[in-house]
Amino acid sequence: MNKPDFSFEQAALARGARRVCGVDEVGRGPLAGPVTAAAVVLDPDNIPDGLNDSKRMTALRREALADWIMTNCDWAVAHVEVAEIDQLNIYHASHLAMCRAVSGLAQVPCHALIDGNRVPRDLTVPSEPVVKGDARCLSISAASIVAKVLRDRIMVDLAQQHPGYGWESNAGYGTPAHKKALLDLGVTPHHRRSFAPVHNILCKPQKLTG
Repeated sequence: MNKPDFSFEQAALARGARRVCGVDEVGRGPLAGPVTAAAVVLDPDNIPDGLNDSKRMTALRREALADWIMTNCDWAVAHVEVAEIDQLNIYHASHLAMCRAVSGLAQVPCHALIDGNRVPRDLTVPSEPVVKGDARCLSISAASIVAKVLRDRIMVDLAQQHPGYGWESNAGYGTPAHKKALLDLGVTPHHRRSFAPVHNILCKPQKLTG
């Protein structure tokens, strides 16, 4: 299995960029919680071992790498909450989160490497898409780790406020247990009402009693 490398960053640096950030988002698919994006600028001379797609590593390894990145790198994270997701749709909300993350960096990057096949149209720095970038590009891998760890922490906190949906383990994704809890416990303010499983429950005709 190929591992991510620094070739995308090196190509941008060779073209004259001085600061290159990787950008990734997590949370497009869940029924609940925000969509989260992170932007990370790696120091070419100080890259930690083990960076890879955040989904390919254990939670313990993700946490350790995220803490290292947040201590040693210029990074930023941005969350787009459910009200904006329902208003914009998840595609545009995820791109908004990416733009906000890049804007949150301590120094403006010269170039942004974006996970996926399109770049956000409102991004104000030169950028390029990298398909499957979290598994190919070290800066995007770093961003994917930070985004997932910080979003997972949010979902654990929300799970304590709204027990029964399993968010501490399913991170808001539509697992069978989560969907059953939606039927049994109802829709919370943190559920995405524009997503079909939630929308269908809200629009379901209520039985008359008495």
